[in-house]
Amino acid sequence: MSLPVTDDRLDARQLADAFRQFSEASEALTGAYAGLQTQVGQLTERLSVLMGALPAGVVVLDRDGRVVQANRVVEVMFDAQLGGVDWSAFCAERLAATETPGEWQLDQAGETRRVTRVDAPLESGEGQIVLLTDVTEAHLMRLAAERNERLAAMGEMVAGLAHQLRTPLSAAMLYTATLVQQEMGPADREKIGGRAMERLRHLEKLIRDMLLFARGETLGREPFRICDLVGELTQTLEPVARAKGLAFEASCACGESALVGDRKAIAGALTNLLENAVQALDAGGTIHFDASLGDAEARFSVTDNGRGIDPGLQARLFEPFFTTRADGTGLGLAIARGVARAHGGDIGIESEAGRGSTFTLTLAMGG
Repeated sequence: MSLPVTDDRLDARQLADAFRQFSEASEALTGAYAGLQTQVGQLTERLSVLMGALPAGVVVLDRDGRVVQANRVVEVMFDAQLGGVDWSAFCAERLAATETPGEWQLDQAGETRRVTRVDAPLESGEGQIVLLTDVTEAHLMRLAAERNERLAAMGEMVAGLAHQLRTPLSAAMLYTATLVQQEMGPADREKIGGRAMERLRHLEKLIRDMLLFARGETLGREPFRICDLVGELTQTLEPVARAKGLAFEASCACGESALVGDRKAIAGALTNLLENAVQALDAGGTIHFDASLGDAEARFSVTDNGRGIDPGLQARLFEPFFTTRADGTGLGLAIARGVARAHGGDIGIESEAGRGSTFTLTLAMGG
């Protein structure tokens, strides 16, 4: 008896055909892979050329925040090889915040530069790209333009300046001329001398304010708690207000939040607003001094329930030498606005006749 022939063996032709198809697919994949490698190489070369040609510094970070690629510009900027560097720690050591939000100070080889920094996450989520631009020249041009603007304003106010100086100077000269009279008694001499000194102090303040306005504030930077500043100003101004028969109420809703800026200059600007409120009120009036937080800014408001300010005068309040007081220099609000703007903020006013006024000073949180 014979056994049946099985059909489960591969036909030689089928096997050869399958091998041929496999070989063709393998060759196609090898060709595609080689093409992809060529494209990757071309893209890498183009990216390297592009990064080298960019005028800005470019840093590529991995998901752990370490530098995986940096162009020549940024390495020259920092005078350092950045491969593998912990970028966050490196920036904390080399970059310092400035009074302008988004701008950083870099001290390198005895030279101070200004740079802007923009961080953009990669779509893959595997890191980010950092773009650094040297804006030193633009910063210097901005400072020069601001100074020229102040000097131009000073030039336009020469006539008003002469009047501002002449009045207290003439009064001081009159008082001192009276002092030489032989028949004047000690009490009268002391009284007249005191008046002369008062006029001279007013003249000295006027000149000091003019110099501040002309050259602008040279701002320092230090962190300080907002509520600490409110407390200190309250301790200084509340006794002055109460001595005049005014109620003084202060509040701070900023908690432990801190500002980074020139504490002395900011305190001076707020003191000017508070002193103006004290001088604007009669006995029985009330002053509210409040601090709060807004969108990336601190807000200080000084409110009084006085007579209010005529709408026609409100637009002129911040003009240098404009004042409604006989003993005012007209520079306090102009200087205060300059301080606010130097800290990325401003000063605004809301006033209604017969209901009082509110001055609001805003400052960027900085840092």
